[in-house]
Amino acid sequence: MRIAYIASYYPRECGIATFTEHLIKAMQCQYEAPEVSVIAMNDEGQEYDYPPEVAFTIRQQQMSDYLDAADWVNGSGIDLVVVQHEFGIFGGESGIFLLPFLHRLKVPFIATFHTVLKEPSFLQKSIVREISRQAERVVVMSRLAISFLEDIYEVSPDKISHIPHGVPDFGNLSIRADVVPDNLRDRKLIFTFGLLSRNKGIETVINALPQVIERHPDVMYVVAGKTHPAVLRNSGEEYRQSLQQLVNNLGLGDHVLFLDKFLTENDLFAWLTRSQIYVTPYLSEAQITSGTLTYALGAGAAVLSTPYWYATELLANGRGKLFGFAQHETLGQMILSLLNEPAKLEALREKASEYGRELQWSRMGARYLQLAVKVLSIPRPTVLPDPLPDPSALPPLNLTHIRRLTDDTGIVQHAKYGIPNLKEGYCVDDNARALMMTLMAQQFRKGKEAPELLPVYLSFIHYMQTPDGNFRNFLSFSRQYLDEVGSEDSFGRTVWALGYLIRFAPNNSYREFAYELFHRSIQHFAALEHLRGRANSIIGVCHYILHHPADEGMVHVLEQLIQPMIDAWERNATDEWQWFEKSMTYDNGILPLAMLHAAEATGNEKWRNIALTSLSFLENLTMAHGYFSPVGNNGWHCEGGACPLFDQQAIETMAMVLLYQQAYAATNETDYLRKMYTCYQWFLGENVLRIPLYDHETHGCCDGLSAAGLNRNQGAESTLAYFISHIAVLQTCEAIPKPEKSVRTTIISTNVVSKIS
Repeated sequence: MRIAYIASYYPRECGIATFTEHLIKAMQCQYEAPEVSVIAMNDEGQEYDYPPEVAFTIRQQQMSDYLDAADWVNGSGIDLVVVQHEFGIFGGESGIFLLPFLHRLKVPFIATFHTVLKEPSFLQKSIVREISRQAERVVVMSRLAISFLEDIYEVSPDKISHIPHGVPDFGNLSIRADVVPDNLRDRKLIFTFGLLSRNKGIETVINALPQVIERHPDVMYVVAGKTHPAVLRNSGEEYRQSLQQLVNNLGLGDHVLFLDKFLTENDLFAWLTRSQIYVTPYLSEAQITSGTLTYALGAGAAVLSTPYWYATELLANGRGKLFGFAQHETLGQMILSLLNEPAKLEALREKASEYGRELQWSRMGARYLQLAVKVLSIPRPTVLPDPLPDPSALPPLNLTHIRRLTDDTGIVQHAKYGIPNLKEGYCVDDNARALMMTLMAQQFRKGKEAPELLPVYLSFIHYMQTPDGNFRNFLSFSRQYLDEVGSEDSFGRTVWALGYLIRFAPNNSYREFAYELFHRSIQHFAALEHLRGRANSIIGVCHYILHHPADEGMVHVLEQLIQPMIDAWERNATDEWQWFEKSMTYDNGILPLAMLHAAEATGNEKWRNIALTSLSFLENLTMAHGYFSPVGNNGWHCEGGACPLFDQQAIETMAMVLLYQQAYAATNETDYLRKMYTCYQWFLGENVLRIPLYDHETHGCCDGLSAAGLNRNQGAESTLAYFISHIAVLQTCEAIPKPEKSVRTTIISTNVVSKIS
């Protein structure tokens, strides 16, 4: 069996690195030990002299490294990957860059969660859920973490394994006599170790010392550990200096020693065995595991701790004692009680040592190996799904966030997270999209949304139309016009929405109103200079024609609108570059979508062929990896150049969903349905970062994907793009006759078990 571990790794001074090194050694000590490779995480700007087992390194903030690492795993004969997950060691916001690595793997993986938060952010929760969804098993080190995963993250209990944090076999370690200085050999030592940061609560112990020293003047408190690297980057040694100042203020200079270094295992054991008491004075309950506390218990130390989650569980049944957060007086009394009664102190140490023997790494390594064997012994079924899902499997059509963004003026442009940002006001772009989305929702599901929302959005469009039939775009929250004439894009999108309303109006009153606004705008069609403004307008005109097929004048208008697009195609398209322009910028799917609508309205085969050819070119660029990854707007994609990955916007996805829907209508080829659904899944997490943009709590959609992660603002554009896409998928699902269900399952066999049986 060949196992690859992805984690921080020795000699990086990090708790995860130490854990991973010990786990690997523990598994290599087992019968039929696996071959080991390590994918080591380098923190920002750092390089390390790694041991030979490190076969690949990843720069924390370079997402391409993660994809390269996955490709290396897939081509190296690795049977299983073991992930040591901690939010801080992986790149992107909350470590999101790990997800593309995991999704690209072709082998199973096990994930160990070193942190399971009770109150995660949206992104943290999404990341843990996605890791758990893809993993064959997830490992946690406490019982409480199991309940968190089940109740908060909705992870199936069948996927969760409990394997405690391991500890060295301290009895077999050789201890250097010179680790603890000679001048401390006759002192009573109280010990704390670990990376320093403000949440460690070291000041609680320092404040407890005066009452202890009054009775036991030979006490020395030793604080071992370097300052946490993240703290160093942001605050330097401010915390350590504040502790030193507190020591000076209390006159404890002869009773507190700071060891500003990362202790080796042997050095740590020397200090633990020489110490009377070990203290973890953390200031918050929110810690689900602690390697330092486990080591102290394994070494047989008398442990005093605040009641954070892991300590409460580990020190149960008399294995240690708990005191309240920041309660230095209580801590002082506990220390005095133990120092005054040596028999009580020794009994506590013995109970800790007895339990610590059960946690030795040799035992934990055996349990990890058993889990690996179990995972690799189970065939992995691959279910080939239907082109479109069962509608009941999709998120519900819930317009709560749309209503939240809408007031009696219109739909507000932007949001801060899920809260309307009134400072940004309104735009005709979004109200046009909102008008169309509301009509689509009403066609799909008769409800109260359309009667309530349609007049709001339509009256907004009316308010933004200028006397000559053009449209302004921006309106302040105080209803002040912010421009005289809007962009061509906003003009075209408004024409699209009005054409859609003419075709699908719920009653004649709405249709007549739309006619009036639509016809007043026609005089501006000829002045449109940009292809996207024309493309949006073309779609609106096509909806009009499909409702009024005998209107030859409107067909002539369509021909005039589309001719510059044909000219652009003939001027720029080549065998290698089948596109309308020499660069692919934003909202790209709208161009072939307009051509398909025009072909539908007129039967023009040339337009249809241009549409399908340009669709194929766009598809090859954005769907190459089996999921939709639109052209990023950070630099665009020029002929012969590289395609930018970020930022990715929701309107790109909406255009592709509608494009594939229209391509299916034009060709009746079911492959377009599959690709339509693939694009829609971009919103649900099938994207380059493997993270959902649709928020099941607010029923809004995040504004996009960036190189750093997820834009958590949920404005009108992205939310409307999601719901237009969502309803388009629902409409198509219901319109397609469902064949009898047949699930094709392919069993991917593995020969790994035979290697180790």
